Amino acid sequence: MSDFKLTYSTMFNPPDELHSGFDQAVSNLKNNLGKEYAMFINGKDVLADKKFDDVSPVNTSWILGKMQEGNASHANEAVAAARKAFHGWSHTPWQKRIEYLRKAAGLIEKRIFELGAAMALEVGKNRMESLGDVQETADLIYYSCDQMEKNGGYIVEMGKDPLVGFESKNVSVLRPYGVWVIISPFNFPHALTGGPMGAALAAGNTVVIKAAEDTSWVVRLLIDCFRDAGLPNGVVNFVTGHGSVVGQALVDNPDVDGFTFTGSFDVGMGIYRNVAKRKYVHPVILELGGKNASIVSKHADLERATLGIIRSAFGLQGQKCSAASRVLVEAPVYDDLVARLKSAAEKLTVGDPTDKDTYNGPVINQEAYNNFKNYAEEINQGGGKFLTGGNTKAGGAFDKGYFCENTLVIDLPFTHRLWKDEMFLPIATIGKVQSMDEAMQIANGVNYGLTAGFYGSADEVDWFYDKIEAGVTYANRPQGATTGAWPGFQPFGGWKGSGSSGKNAGGHYYVPLYMHEQIRNLVK
Repeated sequence: MSDFKLTYSTMFNPPDELHSGFDQAVSNLKNNLGKEYAMFINGKDVLADKKFDDVSPVNTSWILGKMQEGNASHANEAVAAARKAFHGWSHTPWQKRIEYLRKAAGLIEKRIFELGAAMALEVGKNRMESLGDVQETADLIYYSCDQMEKNGGYIVEMGKDPLVGFESKNVSVLRPYGVWVIISPFNFPHALTGGPMGAALAAGNTVVIKAAEDTSWVVRLLIDCFRDAGLPNGVVNFVTGHGSVVGQALVDNPDVDGFTFTGSFDVGMGIYRNVAKRKYVHPVILELGGKNASIVSKHADLERATLGIIRSAFGLQGQKCSAASRVLVEAPVYDDLVARLKSAAEKLTVGDPTDKDTYNGPVINQEAYNNFKNYAEEINQGGGKFLTGGNTKAGGAFDKGYFCENTLVIDLPFTHRLWKDEMFLPIATIGKVQSMDEAMQIANGVNYGLTAGFYGSADEVDWFYDKIEAGVTYANRPQGATTGAWPGFQPFGGWKGSGSSGKNAGGHYYVPLYMHEQIRNLVK
């Protein structure tokens, strides 16, 4: 296994050791479900008066853990702890900070099977997607450390003023803001928690983490890696509870200096507007979803296109902000591609995501399950036809969880709202276009601009890159039409309504988002 590097591109042909290690971890976890897990504030476990059961979407009778239903006082306590720890952490040499973080990343890698198995049980990801999320988290942290090292802590000597009789020295120094809040989503509970943590902490900020309620357990297991790496008390804090209570308290707390939020457009914009009401501007890094198009030219390799679209449309049950939810196909190859997509979708196995042969597990919760049924009815009423799927799964083990069929839709008019609104479910719409220009107009005609995919000739690829309005673009990629970004390879972030910073996570420009610049001028 030493020659195998796990990424979202390589995960389709893993060595046997990954499977045996994962199976053992699942068995171990299932024998120890239902424990109570605390919040983590100022280096100590903190309990709340109220608890909630964290149940598995695979089987809702499985109580994965008892979590704390925190309140505003816990949120404020965590911020206060982070504030107290900030001076010491920010004045710790950056070389020492990244030493701590590399140790945490190493622990994440060491515990990859336990963390991956927990993720499959709590999120419903299949085993390779789960292991990929864990490994990506470690790689994101390593990448932030590498960037700090490569850039010498972001300390740069500037030009000297041309003063006669004086020596004028100028130095640019990037310095941390202070207390940084990270509110992470359920679908990538490690990568979209640990990735921002790595950047914020490497930069010298202290952090408060608010996990999605549905994935509080697996995020607590991630926090334990930072704890066990020996980071000083108060540098990393973790709270759980309702977003409307704990999350809102964090947003309202005036001692928070910066925010990273990944989630829905409406919630993210609400945070953005709330923070804008403060006395002065504070940094808010948002990643707010997508409505990602895959464009297929008449010159495309249809075998590649089929593989890439299916993997991106239905990986994690379509619950990715990068999911290929729109497929735009040039007319001469439309019928052929539609037949191929139908055949490929029908071969995907839906079931327990911890099983080796399962590709699709359940959707995350009852709300998502109900949304699937509502969207299916809306598509039916709107004139769409189900090429595959359209129903929830029933019978046997399916009745114990939130399982939905992989759904491909044809003949839905381009005027229908579901060509523009994010569904976040295993539903993809396919449309026939008469030209590449028509496809591009439809692809760009949404508020989002996260990812996009293209299949066509080499001459058409440059046209696609030039015209598409998206932050992550893929061409002729069978590993995933619109999904599968990896730190250091494909930095991940969006344009328009998909992101606020214009810079992508896991890339050259991400760590500096967590710092502000100070110019130091000294005249001798």
